[in-house]
Amino acid sequence: MTTIGLIRHGVTEWNRSGRAQGHTDIPLSEEGIEQARRVAERIASEDETWDLIISSDLSRARQTAEAIAKELGLQKPIQDDRIREMHLGEIEGLTIEDRVTRWGDNWREQELGIETKDTVAQRGAAFIEEILTQHKGKKILIVSHGGLIGLTLKHLLPEQFTETLLENTSLTILKHDETKWDCSLFNCSKHLV
Repeated sequence: MTTIGLIRHGVTEWNRSGRAQGHTDIPLSEEGIEQARRVAERIASEDETWDLIISSDLSRARQTAEAIAKELGLQKPIQDDRIREMHLGEIEGLTIEDRVTRWGDNWREQELGIETKDTVAQRGAAFIEEILTQHKGKKILIVSHGGLIGLTLKHLLPEQFTETLLENTSLTILKHDETKWDCSLFNCSKHLV
C-alpha cells in the first residue's frame, strides 16, 4: 500500500485579499506560518511515519513543507515545479474586481494565458503516478496548491469528487493498493479549530 498525504500550503496575504496567485511566488503571511506550524504538529502527533516530503518550488508551499519536515525529523523537502499551482496568466495579482474593470464581466471567456484545468489535472496526476512508481509502498507527503490538488483528485477519483475546494493547510490522504486509489481523508483542517 502506498500512502500519499496531500497538503495545501498555508495562507498568504494574497489569499486574504482575493488576489490570484498562480505561479507568482508569494510567501506565507504570519497567519500562514502559524497554520504551517499547526499542521506540522498535527501530523507529528498522529501515529504515522512518513518517509519523504515533496513540495512545490513556490515559497508558500516550500515554507509549509519545511515546517512539516522539521517537526517530523525528515530531510529537507524535495522541490518540484511540476506541482506548482495553475498558471493564471494575465490575471495573476488581480482581484475579481480588477479583472472586471480591465476585461469586463466576461473576463473568464477571454484568452488571458490561463493554463487549462485539464492540463493542470493531467500534470498533477502524472506526478502522482510517477511518485507511485518510484516510491511504491512508501508514505509520501506532498505540499502543493489548492487548484492543483483539487483538479488532480477530480482526475484520479472522478466518481468521488466533483467539487474540491480546499482549506489552507488541509490534509487529504490517498492510498493505492496496487489496483485503485482510495481517499480516506479529504480536506481535513481540524488542527486549525
